[in-house]
Amino acid sequence: MAVYQVIFTQRIDDYAVVLTLTEPDLDLGLSFTLADCGATFNGSHTVYALPAYLFTGVDSQGDLLFNYQVPIPNQVLFYNADDDAERIALIPPGTLTYSENATWIDGPDLELWLGIALAGVDESAFLQQCADSANNLIFRRRQESGYTDSLTTSPGPDVTLATTMYAGALYRQRGAINDFSGFTEMGTPVSTGLSPLIKQLAGIPRPAVA
Repeated sequence: MAVYQVIFTQRIDDYAVVLTLTEPDLDLGLSFTLADCGATFNGSHTVYALPAYLFTGVDSQGDLLFNYQVPIPNQVLFYNADDDAERIALIPPGTLTYSENATWIDGPDLELWLGIALAGVDESAFLQQCADSANNLIFRRRQESGYTDSLTTSPGPDVTLATTMYAGALYRQRGAINDFSGFTEMGTPVSTGLSPLIKQLAGIPRPAVA
């Protein structure tokens, strides 16, 4: 979870812009939450644009307009239907919170794929931890390649399978330093990790747009 200070707000033609003190690690289509920014700004929103210039409104075609003579970094623009609000400084600052936690698969999904019966509560907790870790890693890798995925819905069955396979690799590596757990008499098992097959299914590192 990342929290940024919001130091300016404005709204024109049902689009709002907030200015953060530092550059936010956001991308188009991702969700974030505003607090202490004013009642009409607070709440959950979706990134529509990350403009680098002063926002001046929307034209008759619905395109966003900017004053390219006034550069302003660290801005986040989002749809926010309400009355226009002049650009004002927030004193004290508000907050923009971004929680990048994907929920494509869960512990039971991983248990089904592994084909095992869990021993108890601790085992279930570790299985869920592996699922959560795989969700976030595959999400971030796809984000780095230019994809704008939903945090709650997998882009498709191929990505779901890739996420599940990676979670299974994490589970099987429990207690080991750099490979799957095993026994001396059985030899050294081969670790798959983020294998070429998993990368192929996840669509990484292939860019979203060539």
